[in-house]
Amino acid sequence: MKKLELLVLCLFSTFLAFPKGNDDPKKSDEKTEVKTEAKIEDEKKDKFTFSGYLDSYYIGNFNNPASRKNIGATNARAFDQRAGQFSLGLVQTKMQYSNEKSDVVVDLAFGPNADLGNYGNVLGALGTNTNTALAIKQAYFNWKASSKFTLTAGQFGTHIGYEVIDAPVNFNYSLSNLFNNGPFYHIGLKGTYAFSDKASLMVGLVNNVDNLNDNNRKKGFISQLFLNPAKGWNVYLNFINSNEANADDQGNTPDAHYRVLDLVTTLQATDKLLIGANAAYGSQKGEYQGVVGPTAAMTWGGAAGYLSYAASDIFSIGARYEYFDNSSGVRALLNKKGEGTSVNSLTLTGNFTLADGHLLIKPEFRMDAYAKLKGTGETKMQQFEDNKGDFTKNSQSTLGLAFIYKF
Repeated sequence: MKKLELLVLCLFSTFLAFPKGNDDPKKSDEKTEVKTEAKIEDEKKDKFTFSGYLDSYYIGNFNNPASRKNIGATNARAFDQRAGQFSLGLVQTKMQYSNEKSDVVVDLAFGPNADLGNYGNVLGALGTNTNTALAIKQAYFNWKASSKFTLTAGQFGTHIGYEVIDAPVNFNYSLSNLFNNGPFYHIGLKGTYAFSDKASLMVGLVNNVDNLNDNNRKKGFISQLFLNPAKGWNVYLNFINSNEANADDQGNTPDAHYRVLDLVTTLQATDKLLIGANAAYGSQKGEYQGVVGPTAAMTWGGAAGYLSYAASDIFSIGARYEYFDNSSGVRALLNKKGEGTSVNSLTLTGNFTLADGHLLIKPEFRMDAYAKLKGTGETKMQQFEDNKGDFTKNSQSTLGLAFIYKF
């Protein structure tokens, strides 16, 4: 009897220890693995991300301008305009939803630099200075019609230029004159076709430059040709042609144009050394954003070279040299007399990457030298002001520190 009881007890214990719901424990593990792979695949198809950054800076100006501003006579700096004080730059909140066939991006920005970057929407629909459109940096969707063709509609950042509004993306903190005098964003429709992973073409139609609402019945044409001639070498040939003149009382659009041909190239020369270049040539005829323009086409342009070297995992150093020529006076960069001018700029920037890549601290020195006015009575008609508020300086040097946190 005791042997029978012992046998029953052993059988019962074996039953309790055996996996339930499946005759084969290996098959049970395989089902768990299949579910995990399916879950990963679903995550690839439907994904929501929330990211952004905030930046602030302190810049000392060796001219000690009375106004405590770096902008000089007009438009000498795009965003870092304050001197001798701690300043907030921009706060970004970017939301993105992606699946296998589409993406949607809502990129909202707040703060002084957000307003400067969205200057075309200062006046709201009701004619006031409070306008929610100021917060929209980008709002667009992509439809991946095929593995090679993508259609984009909405408000998106310009394809023109080497630098962008987003402080974490640029190596230098202060922005170039090419950036400052080129478009910031467009509203419209564009399509991109990838011939291969080494070549693609984008073409599109947009409203007038840097403005939520179109001011005439014409549409601008944009395009970008991307080439990857060799490993680590990228080339972008960008173009825009638009009529920016306001319509007359009868709704007719005057004869005018705004054109920019822009070249951007980057070369990852080594694992540590990146070389970049940007060159632009622009032409304008007629009115531009409400400002009376030349009756005949006038031109402007410039070029910039970039070098950055990663000395270690946490520190890199870079330089930018730029020449910008607006002698025609057709762009916003003017001297104290309201005439066109030209400038040579040199920027040296360090980049400390801390807090697992989230915190960027950038010490930066920049020098801008403008064409000097030498005529009688032009002593106080130079580009920059001194500590008394007189415009006696044709050059400006600044030294500052930028703090950028990205997430």
